[in-house]
Formats: sequence, C-alpha cells, structure tokens
Amino acid sequence: MDESVFLGWEAGVRKVGKPGFVKGAYEMIVRERDFGYLLIKQHDHGWVSGEFAAHWREKFHPWSRTELAIRYHDAGWDVLDKNIRWNPNTGRPFSFVDYPLEEKLPAYRQGIDRVEAKDTFAACLCSMHYASFFRDAREEESIRFLKREERRRKRLRSTFSERDRECLADGLRLLKLCDDLSLFVCLNEPGRNDHPWYRNGFRYGEQTLFPVWRERNRLGIHPNPFDGDFEVEIPYLLIDSDGEEMERDRYRIRISGSD
Repeated sequence: MDESVFLGWEAGVRKVGKPGFVKGAYEMIVRERDFGYLLIKQHDHGWVSGEFAAHWREKFHPWSRTELAIRYHDAGWDVLDKNIRWNPNTGRPFSFVDYPLEEKLPAYRQGIDRVEAKDTFAACLCSMHYASFFRDAREEESIRFLKREERRRKRLRSTFSERDRECLADGLRLLKLCDDLSLFVCLNEPGRNDHPWYRNGFRYGEQTLFPVWRERNRLGIHPNPFDGDFEVEIPYLLIDSDGEEMERDRYRIRISGSD
C-alpha cells in the first residue's frame, strides 16, 4: 500500500480544543460513541473506495482512469482534514455533512484540479460526482461552483474520444457505488447496519446490492460483484467529548463473497 497516499494518522496529535481549530489532527467522518467520537479522514475513506474498485470483477474502458478517479475523488479534503473543527451549534466535530459550504466548495474545486493534473478523464468523473450534490442548489456560492465545473467538463470532454465520452456514465455510476460502499464501512460499527443511508442496500443502475455481515469483521455484498476476497483497513482517531485523544489505530474489514 502506498503510504504517501493512504494517509493514516500522524503522531503527536495535541488535545483538541472546543470550539476552534487544532493542527495535527484530522476528521471527516464522525461516528459518535457514548464517550466521544471516532474520526476518519476523508481521503482515507476515498482510498478505501479505490480498494473496492480495484477488486471489481467486470472492468470496463477506460479502467485505470476510472479507478484513479474513484481512489482520489476526495483528495481535496486533505487540507481541511488538517484541523478538527467543532460545530458550535451541535457541540461535536464538523463532518463532511455539515462542514461550512464556503470552505468545502473551494476544497472540492482544488481536489478536482489535483486530479486533473493526473488525468483529465478522472477529473471529469470527479467533477460530475460533486456537481450531482448540488442539483437543487440555491446558494450563490453553490451556483458559481456548478457553473465553473460545467465549463471545466465541457473543456475536458472536448479532448476525449467518442468512446471515452460514452463511458463517463458508467464510470460515474461505479464511483458513486464505491463511495457508498466505503462510507458504509466507515459510518457503521463493524458488524452493524445502523446508519440510515444504507439500510435498504446500494443502488447500482437498475440493480440493488445488499450488505451481509457474515462475522463482525467480515462483510459480504450480495450479489457479489468482486473478483475475490480482499481486506480494507480504515485508520481512525478516537477522542473523548472534550477532544482529548484516547486511541489511534486501524480497523480491518474482510470483504468476502456472499453468493
């Protein structure tokens, strides 16, 4: 595993003050515990999305560029993830759901810029992915973001072959599925399906895939779309309700065929 990409948790995290910013710690996904919060970085979640894609059975054109988009789709968050920021309205750390829009949108744009520097097809998929979050946008900054990304996609698509343009929809569909699969193992405790987003499974085109916990740390997806069994690992930081670090580690989930 490329540790320069799979970020993990840096040593030396200080006590996290409330409210405000503290350098050296990271958050994106916030899972509430009785005694505090389990935090997972956004780009680590993105890397796990890429692991699901890497083991997809029915690969399609252009595969390497699609997989790159899936693995790096949340790269823009690594700047925001360098601070734990507490939401004064909820008294808990901000997550990707409630993070302030005026800071989140520039991070989205910068992340797509970084992907574009690696591959234009991957950047177009990431732009399509983020634009889909704001279909009913009314905020001025969201509308500006949508218009800017629409111009980007038009510019990028003009350089693609007809075959590549025809494959964008398939690539976006798989990006969203792998994003959901990774979020499932990040938002839920191992062996559980408590988060409301995925209680009815995962949509993939006209198909619905269902999570099946075979053991606490062994997850099957039915029908099984993968080429074999594999393991994903998720780095996390555990803090108490005062922001004091309690534990840093990684948990592992074995993905196995349920058919």
